[in-house]
Amino acid sequence: MTTGLPTAAAGRWRAAGLALLTRLIAELAYEELLVPRAEPASPPRTPPPVGRGAPAPYRIECGPVTYTFTARRGTFGTWWPDPATLRRDGEPAWDPARFLLDTRQGLGWSGDVLTDVVREVTATQRADAEILRTALPARALADLSHLELEGHQTGHPCMIANKGRLGFDAADAARYVPESRRPFRLRWVAAHAELARLVTGPGLGATGLREAELSAATRAEFGAVLRAALEPTAGADAAALAERYVWLPVHPWQWENVVAPMFAGPLATGQLVDLGEAPDRYLPLQSVRTVANIDTPGRRDVKLALMIRNTLVWRGMSAADATAGPAVSAWLVSLAHGDPVLRATGVVVLPEIAGATVAHPAFDAVPDAPYRLHELLGVLWREPVASFLAPDERARTMACLLTVGADGESLAAELVRRSGLEPARWLAALLDALLPPLLHYLYVYGVAFTPHGENVICVFDAGGIPRRIAVKDFGADIDLVEGEFPERAATDGGAGALCRHWPGRMLAHSVLSAVFAGHFRYFSVIAADHLGVPEEEFWSLVRGAVEDYQEAHPEYAERFAVVDLLAPSFERVCLNREQFAGAGFHDRSGRDAQFDVLHGTVANPLVLAPPRRSHG
Repeated sequence: MTTGLPTAAAGRWRAAGLALLTRLIAELAYEELLVPRAEPASPPRTPPPVGRGAPAPYRIECGPVTYTFTARRGTFGTWWPDPATLRRDGEPAWDPARFLLDTRQGLGWSGDVLTDVVREVTATQRADAEILRTALPARALADLSHLELEGHQTGHPCMIANKGRLGFDAADAARYVPESRRPFRLRWVAAHAELARLVTGPGLGATGLREAELSAATRAEFGAVLRAALEPTAGADAAALAERYVWLPVHPWQWENVVAPMFAGPLATGQLVDLGEAPDRYLPLQSVRTVANIDTPGRRDVKLALMIRNTLVWRGMSAADATAGPAVSAWLVSLAHGDPVLRATGVVVLPEIAGATVAHPAFDAVPDAPYRLHELLGVLWREPVASFLAPDERARTMACLLTVGADGESLAAELVRRSGLEPARWLAALLDALLPPLLHYLYVYGVAFTPHGENVICVFDAGGIPRRIAVKDFGADIDLVEGEFPERAATDGGAGALCRHWPGRMLAHSVLSAVFAGHFRYFSVIAADHLGVPEEEFWSLVRGAVEDYQEAHPEYAERFAVVDLLAPSFERVCLNREQFAGAGFHDRSGRDAQFDVLHGTVANPLVLAPPRRSHG
């Protein structure tokens, strides 16, 4: 008699575990939480400045247990272990949880930190196994829409436990995550103005927002529910009182687990009224808490408060983010339309056209409470990228370019094949779409986006060639360079005061770390292994794109030195060190009081790359 999982499920579990163990070793070593040692018999090897060196044998000794593997060292000092060579005391290794238990002493983690990480890693492995169950070949992935492709992504490449989703049970994970691809409906509530605040973009207002997001029949139904709830105490004044309420959607999980129990008082007194479920269905994007309408084209994407902890933070909605989004968005949109350089790039700013937040009457009086308790009920409405596409254009996130299909072929290679371009020319087109708008916002206005793979959407033409980008996430993820920027002062209309300000050296990380180390570190390997473009050539193309912008705008030379993308080295951002910090880190009262966790430095491949060759 045999026990355990069915063969197919067991195979997927092991495959997901092996991939996760490989990434676990690679990222812990990159952030220097663990230091693999070269095998004594192996000659010493120095990683090449750009690209990957030859494979070499390494070991990690964990007391009585030893892990061995072959790895290549690459750009930024990255580790690239060969999964097929991973061994634990000579036997094939595939279990990331077992590895964490074995390496506890070397990692120096307390029991509470270790078990927390194991929980997140196990949840990530479960999600990855589900993605493998429905994996598609590259050709099929290339045919998917932007929203359909979201359900086939594997998450943030830098982060080991990128699908921890603390708070979701198994049923929630089957219903509310991107890889489940199951639509669901949103509940709506009405909150009295004493607790709620709504901010909308120019010319919209509360009435216009409701008219855009809800049908006339649903608005009438919800209005009747609200008036009926108010009539026992307000009587004939119920209709007038209803005008003082802010309507907003709530994630169904948040309603059941947070709003209904924790806002029981406001619900009992009528300060908060349950309006019911709206008919439109939504699908979650990679962030889980942002959902897209699949029933009524043109209705906004909705970013919702969701008290789960995923990667670095609890995914609530702060009042600052909800209310800053519309003003910051309007400013960034005005620059995209009014600045001739930005206009020529075709960059799309996906505006957050409205935001609403509801304060908890008790927690709001405790300013030093854990930040998640100040972010329990709120929403941002964002224009969907589909509203900005021409009929022959296709949108895909930058993150999806790291995807490898079930057939072992990369999505990027399939897109290059369909374009008919030489791979290096296709890559040059991608960089020409991506970097000029990011650099222009940064150098002219001191605006630093957080342009990781999910926040940047590439827009492809009918031939599959990348032509421009769309950017998103402004309430929480826009920072400004300190100092005098006359162009900013003349245009921001006060929106700049709503953003955090950092020294230029730190905000160079918006490109150096978010794009180069956070995305291109992996994509350069895709380019080499699947497109046939050597890593050295890829980084030369990147360097050339930066130099082209700087040569075209010599008037900003002083700013190029302040926000220096061509520095010989820069500090290493360590997202896993931050996520696995423990010691109450996730219960802190301020979410973003400090910059990212930094540890050591890495060499800048743009400086080390050879001069680019022309690709016509």
